[in-house]
Amino acid sequence: MSFHSLSSPQYASFFSKPFHGHKLRSSRIRASSDVPDFLSADWLESRRKRPFGPRLKFSAEEAVRHQLDALMFNDQPCQDHGIEVMYRFAGFDPFERSTYFGPYFDLGQFERFRRIFHHSTYRVLLGHKERKILSSLMVKEVETLVIFGDLFEDQYRQRVWVRGARSKEEELFQFTMAQRVGGSWDGYWLTESLLHDGDSFSRGVAY
Repeated sequence: MSFHSLSSPQYASFFSKPFHGHKLRSSRIRASSDVPDFLSADWLESRRKRPFGPRLKFSAEEAVRHQLDALMFNDQPCQDHGIEVMYRFAGFDPFERSTYFGPYFDLGQFERFRRIFHHSTYRVLLGHKERKILSSLMVKEVETLVIFGDLFEDQYRQRVWVRGARSKEEELFQFTMAQRVGGSWDGYWLTESLLHDGDSFSRGVAY
């Protein structure tokens, strides 16, 4: 039985090559440092692909702007995508009747929420051509609200004028945003209500 010497050419060539294992290890450490240990390796990629909606980094004003932008381009990239974005920002309990639009409505099903946006007074928001902020107010440490087991404290209100896509179509609306405290949405600004500046449902609405 014969043994190859470590001094043979094949082994010498192997050991003579620079080994970059330390660089590979450090790059893996950098990549893994972005992903918590209890999450899967594709966590970051899945976060990038998640549907557009509330983000912790959004201020209250930015949250309103993103919602209005979504409604301005409501049918991009698909029909009523803007209304879907609004539904993700909505802070109501889907199992309780909500005053999101003013009167108490059962909005637990997205289809009911969507139909109200196609009502004559709210449809001005869909594909609107122009808007202007009339006033805004940050209310700190308001009386704590409890919605769906979560707490809301700070509030932000913004009144906006909107000119629609149809001739002489313009309306006023007020957003009320509330910042959630505790739970998985801690720190996020969600929409407590979107009210039309008028008697929107005096004749009723089929939803």
